Amino acid sequence: SDFDTLEAITAHISQCRNCPLCQERTHTVPGEGNTEEPDIMFVGEGPGAEEDALGRPFVGKAGKLLDKMIEAMGYHRDDIYIANVVKCRPPANRKPQREEMEMCLPYLRQQIRLIRPRVIVGLGGTAMEGLLGKPVAITRLRGIWQDCQGIKLMPTFHPSYLLRDPAKKKDAWLDLQAVLAELGKEPPPRN
Repeated sequence: SDFDTLEAITAHISQCRNCPLCQERTHTVPGEGNTEEPDIMFVGEGPGAEEDALGRPFVGKAGKLLDKMIEAMGYHRDDIYIANVVKCRPPANRKPQREEMEMCLPYLRQQIRLIRPRVIVGLGGTAMEGLLGKPVAITRLRGIWQDCQGIKLMPTFHPSYLLRDPAKKKDAWLDLQAVLAELGKEPPPRN
């Protein structure tokens, strides 16, 4: 297929006109990080303003918190892969519509096939809806292992939600510790 390499997928994404999200984008945001069977792939909902401006995932306020979460787990951003369900920014950061997600998901599914992460972490309800193909209540689903393309998938809160409700950070940290346990690792000591 045309999707045999990550470079080919990125090229497709950059030219994609499959859904209306292409009309207002500055840059597509295919994803970035370690593509060689990383321990973890984080999947978010879609790019926001900073991501659209730079063409990179999770570079705004939520991204800074995600970086802290990754570091608390004992990884660097370069060790893992970060992607989103939709590769173009929805207007005014609204939730992507079901049809927009459906049009865009083949890119993510093929990225998962090629990158082959050991574990996927779904960040928030919209990301989980994309990954599982059905609406979910993240408060009920978080912390409960799911399956995505034969890979263990841990649902947790989106960093932007944690910025709005910092009390939920301890729940998210429990979820990330479960991911580490699945990988046979322990979090490094907190300094």
